Amino acid sequence: MDKSLRKPGGRTPAHLLRRTVAALGPERSHRARVSARAVIGIGLAVAVCAAAGLPLQATVAGGLVALLALFTVADPTVGGQVRTTALLPAAGAPVLALAAILHQQPLARDAAFLAVVFAGVYARRWGPRGNALGIFAFMQFFAAQFLRTEPDRLPETFAAGLLALAAAALTRFVLWPIERGAVPQPAIAPVGGRGLARPTTRQAFQALAACGFALAAGQALSLDRWYWAVGAAWWIFVNTASRGETLVRGFRRVLGTVTGLAAGLLVAVPVDGAVAPTLAVVACCVFGIFYAAPRSYSWMMFFVTLMVGMLYGLLGVLHPGLLGLRLEETAVGALGAVLAVALVLPVTTHAATEVWIRRAVHCVHECAREAADRLAGGSGDGPEPRVAELELLLGRVRLSVAPLVHPLSPLRARKARARQVLALLDDCARQIRGLAEAAADPAASHDARLTAACERVEAAVHRLAVPARARIAPPVGSAAPVAAAVAEPPSSGDRALVHLHALEDALHQLAAPLHTHPRAAA
Repeated sequence: MDKSLRKPGGRTPAHLLRRTVAALGPERSHRARVSARAVIGIGLAVAVCAAAGLPLQATVAGGLVALLALFTVADPTVGGQVRTTALLPAAGAPVLALAAILHQQPLARDAAFLAVVFAGVYARRWGPRGNALGIFAFMQFFAAQFLRTEPDRLPETFAAGLLALAAAALTRFVLWPIERGAVPQPAIAPVGGRGLARPTTRQAFQALAACGFALAAGQALSLDRWYWAVGAAWWIFVNTASRGETLVRGFRRVLGTVTGLAAGLLVAVPVDGAVAPTLAVVACCVFGIFYAAPRSYSWMMFFVTLMVGMLYGLLGVLHPGLLGLRLEETAVGALGAVLAVALVLPVTTHAATEVWIRRAVHCVHECAREAADRLAGGSGDGPEPRVAELELLLGRVRLSVAPLVHPLSPLRARKARARQVLALLDDCARQIRGLAEAAADPAASHDARLTAACERVEAAVHRLAVPARARIAPPVGSAAPVAAAVAEPPSSGDRALVHLHALEDALHQLAAPLHTHPRAAA
């Protein structure tokens, strides 16, 4: 072998892969690593199940367990991820057993499925762990319908699930521990409230209504594949909090399903269950699901739909008519979700977005206060954790306003205001990041000007929290000119002051689109 292929920096496959991933940039590189790990973890799970002599249906069930374990567990710390992964069987095994026992009792099965739907959504009130356990429980009932699991198959299905879960955990926490040593990501606390004022409670009733409609309409279309409609309605409610978000997600689900079915006709039907090409395409689909999920729901659904088509080919039941039925069932599920969010305890886009904007603005204030405290010689932790939290909150704001900035939205004035709000919040975040960098300077020292600047930022934040009619306009020239604060060369205090002035100006500008029309903030 050529020595250049063995030395560091040579053209070995591993070196080329690392260089390719590094060229993607930090965010894409992380998604690529997570996606590649998912392919390895699920592949290992399937291999272990097959090596144990388990039948094809149980092996497919095991692969699904591994996929869910790697996809849904999202605790901010590695320790939390380990605990949630360990709890998955406790949430999934009873549901799987119930689905198998009731397989031949349609009325009892349907009632139990709807109960699992309600409980799975309601569990989101307990944050990432509740969300993961709720999704896992729902998908175990769904998988029992997909694979037609009956009581006599429970032992092998349980065994496959435990083996797959162990393989997924081994891959995630031992073989490729991507999160180990990384700074824990802050978890955003769910929106609170009591009773029906709590968004997760309202959404549980909405999901119950949507899935009930989808179940009835889906069975009218097909007594064999009705669960597709329920699954479509359920997943539309994941990571949504308002009527507008649900409508957009439903549209994207149908779009992804249509394109995935077209790919299925071109790929899955000709392959017709041949093992080697099926496994290769499924591996590509798994990578695509994990890579696309944070950014594009339509692309994620494209890969999910194509993967399901390949699995049906592997199980020997695939035909073009089945793919057409999947589209019909998906449309029924999306319709159920739309009706539910419109008629059952609706949460408007404005109401949902206002909460996240207020939390983002409050976080901006806390970041500025903690940065100023560090610059004044305080011994606190500094603004870095708050900066990370702000990034997550801004992501949630973008998700909330997505219905208004969607290309198909006819509300032009509200679309323009929503884009203005996003641009100003992004400007706030940019100034906060610069302020945090200045505060981290070891040469940073107390600067009396910072106190006055932070007080003006706090006043600007408070001004956003009061109704337009009660607001007092800020004094003209209240924000000191940036140029006057900059010296040559600028000290850390000067740089911090520049960012504080720019932040104050952005907050003043933010008041206009937020208060001009109350619903414009949506």
